[in-house]
Amino acid sequence: MVLFRPELRGTQGAVASTHWLASAAGMAMLDRGGNAFDAAVSAGFVLQVVEPHLNGPGGDVPILFFDAARGDVKVICGQGPMPEAATIPRFRDLGLARIPGSGLLPACVPGAFGAWTRLLRDHGRLRLADVMEPAIRYAADGYPLLPNAARTIATLAPLFRTEWAESGRVYLDRGAAPAAG
Repeated sequence: MVLFRPELRGTQGAVASTHWLASAAGMAMLDRGGNAFDAAVSAGFVLQVVEPHLNGPGGDVPILFFDAARGDVKVICGQGPMPEAATIPRFRDLGLARIPGSGLLPACVPGAFGAWTRLLRDHGRLRLADVMEPAIRYAADGYPLLPNAARTIATLAPLFRTEWAESGRVYLDRGAAPAAG
């Protein structure tokens, strides 16, 4: 079976992302007179909220874009640095042969927010409050939870209950993982 996707065309731009709400937020920025950078930043912030299983709040983001004025590709590295104390000897002192895959020990300083705001500052037209408004609204009022996000939250629910209580307050509903939708 061959699946086809429709060819989409627009007269004032297009926004594509991994979640329809992020794409809609980006288009809203274009409708408000913003440019592609405003749209990207708004979509990026919405993704931080609606896809916590893929790029949770305060994560990392590599940003690649074309600078038409200079005719070249630019990069903003939104990968946060490791904490100064996160050294190989420190992990060995803790009795670890490897850096754990989750928890506080492998965490880096979040880089996404700084990268998105730098892109907006240097290339956008709209204010930070304008581009963040959709993400803030979804965080405050809710949104339909994707099945994969619901499964990931359910997998992490025991840790949310015992180790990461503040995350549990955000992601669990009276101690239970939410259902998709």
